[in-house]
Amino acid sequence: MRLDSFLAGEVPEVSRSQLSRQIGQGAVTVNDAVFPPSRKLRAGDVIVWTPPPVAVTELRGEDIPLTVVHEDRWLVVIDKPAGLVVHPAPGHEDGTLVNALLAHCDDLRGIGGELRPGIVHRIDKDTSGLLVVAKDDQTMKALGAAFKAHDIERLYEALVVGKPPAESGRIDTLHGRDPRDRKKFSIRVKEGRRAVTDWRVVERFSGAARMEAELETGRTHQVRVHLAALGCPLLADRTYGKPPGDPALRAIADDLGRQALHARVLGFVHPATGKTLSFTSEPPEDFRRALAALRERG
Repeated sequence: MRLDSFLAGEVPEVSRSQLSRQIGQGAVTVNDAVFPPSRKLRAGDVIVWTPPPVAVTELRGEDIPLTVVHEDRWLVVIDKPAGLVVHPAPGHEDGTLVNALLAHCDDLRGIGGELRPGIVHRIDKDTSGLLVVAKDDQTMKALGAAFKAHDIERLYEALVVGKPPAESGRIDTLHGRDPRDRKKFSIRVKEGRRAVTDWRVVERFSGAARMEAELETGRTHQVRVHLAALGCPLLADRTYGKPPGDPALRAIADDLGRQALHARVLGFVHPATGKTLSFTSEPPEDFRRALAALRERG
């Protein structure tokens, strides 16, 4: 058996990729010598794993207000406002949800060998709503497996422009980078990952609708891409939609100023307690204002 495979079985609370990195850093010895992760073990080998001390990440905590829906020693569920980036990236080195969590949580136990929260899944900067963050490696690994197995309940509420072709349906496509615009994603790809969204119409308006989208998979921009492919792009989605031709609709979109998408329901089995948890978040004020304006149109 390979050294990294053996360790992954003996230390399940740490991911195999993290253990492989630690092997490369000399934190693991076989018969008092350092070897690569691929080293084949033999009967009688003595393996010693010395967990490296938790390193303080260069990221700094920032006093950014958070709406905490649930928190325990293993994870935290956040109701993210629109406009807040989830994690640092070029152009968004600070002022993110991760920076806020570093200041908020006093019991982070070293995700990936660093003092940082574990982002299990993401929602776009301009999408509001619920997401779960792990506080330790074992929880991160378990939640990641649940997402991969499609065992997480995720329901989005959306305001769209156009006329949905039916009252409900299912979109099952390939999903990948748009071959003509690498900043976007598309279903029109020859190769990609499977993306599945179940949708239904909640209300119909003049030139618009209120819809629900339930995710079976969780690809980047999945709801936005799928509803646009249905002929119903999100209201005020500048990437996958166009400004409405109707002046009144365009005014509602301009007032909203961001795609009309809200992660309303999040449910999962708690990795540590085994309890089924379900959380619901009502759309924020800007979303409700746009919805009220659409209702006034009839």
